[in-house]
Amino acid sequence: MGLYDREYGRHPEPGWHLQAPQSITTKLVLFTACMYGLQLAVKGFTGWFVLPDTWYLQPWNAYRLLSYGFLHSPQNLWHLLVNMLVLWMFGRELEAKYGGREFLWLYLWAIFFAGLIWAAIEAGTDRPAVLLGASGGVSAIVALFALNFPQRRILFMFFIPMPMWVAAVIAILVDISYAMDHAGNIAGSAHLAGAICGLYYYKTALSPGRWLADRLPQLSPQILRARPKLRIHEPTENNSQLDREVDAILAKIQAQGQDSLTARERKMLEKASRQYQDRRNQDGS
Repeated sequence: MGLYDREYGRHPEPGWHLQAPQSITTKLVLFTACMYGLQLAVKGFTGWFVLPDTWYLQPWNAYRLLSYGFLHSPQNLWHLLVNMLVLWMFGRELEAKYGGREFLWLYLWAIFFAGLIWAAIEAGTDRPAVLLGASGGVSAIVALFALNFPQRRILFMFFIPMPMWVAAVIAILVDISYAMDHAGNIAGSAHLAGAICGLYYYKTALSPGRWLADRLPQLSPQILRARPKLRIHEPTENNSQLDREVDAILAKIQAQGQDSLTARERKMLEKASRQYQDRRNQDGS
């Protein structure tokens, strides 16, 4: 069987096809939009999942350290639209670079960490506060994108062209201002905490969320586990060791991205491609 005869090596059939979105970025956007719909439709829904600054007084509310990141202000549609547009713009390219699994765990960890830092800071103030919005996770994606593609030209505020690194610096300075003033409805400290997550991942390639999931798989919700698009070929007795190694490499590409391959693994794919092509030519002769 040739490399491109396998189900995961085939090109999609031409024409229109109705299928569920495969991109993690798109799934996150759609899920967040659905949550917003529930906020509007179900009375009290928002209050069940927002993050209060005193959540630690009731430890069973720890789930709110994640749930708040999928809510947005019911009175401000722009809160949702801007966050999801920015996530979709920058997330797709990062997902392609790092792999869907890495991207997802980084996003979730950034939301968790941003909520944790925000609550710790707000606990020292006299006024009660609640947090909602995906800005912590989105800030991590923006920071990571700026570090990977600093010279990429973007439209800041959707109409001012400038390099990505300049836009990121401006955003950080604005967030510092909001974090210091503790004024308005913008949680600058959460934004900055999210950006730190993006910087940390860029420097270390480590995501605490993924690290925890790898070591406690039984605690990871099934929906958040890696689900490779590739169908892994189960080798039979007639399959060679090369076939099994190719399957493992293709699974790694799906889970972690093509940039994760070692030089040896790249050479192995090239060797396999040549051998499969030779087999196909021999079968056709």
